[in-house]
Amino acid sequence: MGVKTMLPNYELGFYALVVTCAVVYSGSGIFEASRDSMNRKAFREGIKPGWHYFGRKMDVADFEWVMWFTSFRNIIIFALSGHVLFGKICSMTVPQHRAVMYMIYGALAVLGSMGLVYLMIILSHCLVLYSVALAKQKWLCYVAGLCCLASFKVEPFGSWQSGFVTGAFDLQDVLFYGGSTFTIMRCMSFALESSEKKEGIYSIFDLLKYNFYLPFFFFGPVMTFDQFHAQVSTRELRRKDDEMKNIRVSAVLHVGAIVAVDIFFHFFYILTLPSDLKFVTRLSDWSLAGLAYSNLVYDWVKAAVMFGVINTIARLDHLDPPQPPKCITMLYVFAETHFDRGINDWLCKYVYDHIGENHDNILKELLASVSTFAVTTLWLGPCEVVYIWSVINCFGLNFELWVQKFFQLGPFAKLEAKLSGAMSRRIRAAFGAVNFWAIVLYNIPALSSLDFALLVTKRLLVTGFPVSTLSIWFITYCGVQLIKERERILAVEEEEKSDKAKVE
Repeated sequence: MGVKTMLPNYELGFYALVVTCAVVYSGSGIFEASRDSMNRKAFREGIKPGWHYFGRKMDVADFEWVMWFTSFRNIIIFALSGHVLFGKICSMTVPQHRAVMYMIYGALAVLGSMGLVYLMIILSHCLVLYSVALAKQKWLCYVAGLCCLASFKVEPFGSWQSGFVTGAFDLQDVLFYGGSTFTIMRCMSFALESSEKKEGIYSIFDLLKYNFYLPFFFFGPVMTFDQFHAQVSTRELRRKDDEMKNIRVSAVLHVGAIVAVDIFFHFFYILTLPSDLKFVTRLSDWSLAGLAYSNLVYDWVKAAVMFGVINTIARLDHLDPPQPPKCITMLYVFAETHFDRGINDWLCKYVYDHIGENHDNILKELLASVSTFAVTTLWLGPCEVVYIWSVINCFGLNFELWVQKFFQLGPFAKLEAKLSGAMSRRIRAAFGAVNFWAIVLYNIPALSSLDFALLVTKRLLVTGFPVSTLSIWFITYCGVQLIKERERILAVEEEEKSDKAKVE
């Protein structure tokens, strides 16, 4: 109820003003803290020389971001540029065999970057899971796939396999575990799709074409086998209207995002500040809340840039890859919280939806969510922080369903039916504001540290109560109302398109 209910313009304008002022105020506190802490001894590892003419140093605490644009930059440009040129030639000359060409190029790129032994390890896992797929037993596919995944994520098996790869360079571990774990996820998708195939089974070459598509190999995203196979098997390659224009716009936006993050890191040390708890405790509650929220926004931007660049190349190859994650700013529901839509789609299709079915039964939902986060824990690599992250997010997802079921009971449903659509929307937004901060606080341990997450939680809910707690809750409520307004506009537009299609 209240999804398509519109609030008065003056009320929405007030919400926008409150959120804008709060963001500016919180941002100014983080800026001042960054400026004052630039030369602290505790920050020497996380802050390096940057723009001398502006008198600013740069936050380099994120290993992945620094890796992409320093040591891995030339490799990315060389490998992906070669793939784009190679793919264009294949699409023009032998479109019916382009998947085979992609496979050959990808396998050669893996061989050149990681060596023959690594390629053999990957091929051996592909062969094992292909052999399992021949049995057409889903449970066997799950067991074999998860055992193979554990062999890379659980010690001493992971170190044992990585020990076979001779030589050493800065990115060896990143590429080893990235390519290996994504390979297992793809092989499991292949095996599970093969088990559902009514007649016969897909060939080993279908699996190799699927696995060695270079843009997806090391860093994903994971496209399920059924989607990939259907798209690369298309012989008539046609572009949609304005598709190339959209690809160019997407590429420009991602370059702009990279530049914006680089500028941001020179003025806001959002990644390094949480590492010094003694300094962070001096910040105001507003700045602390903004710092926690900024960490989530940055992680989303990083995922959006990485997957966006890869997806742009995949779209040039006439594929329709998983979309980048939904902006964390637009989230107040646990069910929509994910930073990798490819893995999310994989988990939903083969675990969450498979067990939870229509997600109406609380017990089935609990089993589905526990199973999903168990697989996710194995995927991320079992450790204390991952365990904590998985447990609290699994609880958040189920608690969200429990609250929803509770308020759908007769008395509450009748009470809401008596309310106007606008009032129903306001009440739901109030609960959504609480959920929004639950999402932030539940993800901070994995993105920053458990100690920082506990500090933020204590300051916002205990020492900051009631002034900071209620004021931040109200500001978040205003933000959720703006999100709901955007959802309302999108829902109306979708309904208009549907009605127009019916008329035509």
